[in-house]
Amino acid sequence: MELKQLRSFAEVVRCGSFTKAAENLYISQPTISTHIRTLEEELGRQLILRTTKSIQVTEKGREVYEYAANILELQERIVLACGEESRRIIHLGASTIPSAYLLPEILPEFGRLHPDTYFVIHQSDSQGVIDGLTDGMFDVGLIGMCADSEALCCQPFCQDRMVLVTPVTPRFLELQQLPEVPLETLLAEPIILREQGSGTNKSASHYLERIGVSESMLRITARINDPEAIKNLVAGGLGVSIISEKAAHNFIQEKRLLGFQLPDSGARTLYISWRRNCELEKHIQEFRDFVTQKYQA
Repeated sequence: MELKQLRSFAEVVRCGSFTKAAENLYISQPTISTHIRTLEEELGRQLILRTTKSIQVTEKGREVYEYAANILELQERIVLACGEESRRIIHLGASTIPSAYLLPEILPEFGRLHPDTYFVIHQSDSQGVIDGLTDGMFDVGLIGMCADSEALCCQPFCQDRMVLVTPVTPRFLELQQLPEVPLETLLAEPIILREQGSGTNKSASHYLERIGVSESMLRITARINDPEAIKNLVAGGLGVSIISEKAAHNFIQEKRLLGFQLPDSGARTLYISWRRNCELEKHIQEFRDFVTQKYQA
């Protein structure tokens, strides 16, 4: 198995076309076909189904693609790591909330102080970032839950809270005026939750368990990995949701959503994480220290 075979295969999957893949890699289409045929013969599995008008990636092909993409990214990082121009590049993994709502304020400020440092940012859920750190894909990560791994260091850097959001309707406006949060009534509504690997979902699940509510007792109408999509769906009347207060802030301020504080929910901690037995380069240490100091009270 050679890198050129994996590169040709991955590009065909990404483009959905042998012709486009050949153009992007600056090689001929027959060469692309030869690379993939040789790869399939070596693996003993068909990876791509070819028709006259389209291609279809097999189930095994999708699995091989994930491995190939990781191998090719590691190869790119090896090449970059050996070049002078890469010495101040940070491969940063960020879960959804830090990526969408904290990095836009962190990176411009850090960039003014360190103009020669650059970022390659990979967005995933918290578990995906933890896996990437463990596998050596990222130098440092921002995540919404503490990693359950002795291989990683996790340092708190920011506090967040969970909030229950609802559409703006006369009924929910009336509920908001009550002296106590009508949590039992709110949780009886159809509810939209984050995906299983997210820190937000883990925090919401822990809170619900603490008050004696299991997910089986909820009317879960959807699981979605994008908080912006969740906010829009709640605003459109699909249901209620428990999401990060940082994510909900703008919609609540704009009066597109109503926010209900969760009684006794406490603060949720966001973490910056890195590999324990890996000595961080100076520019990565500078970024870690900047992040932890920025949000200190």
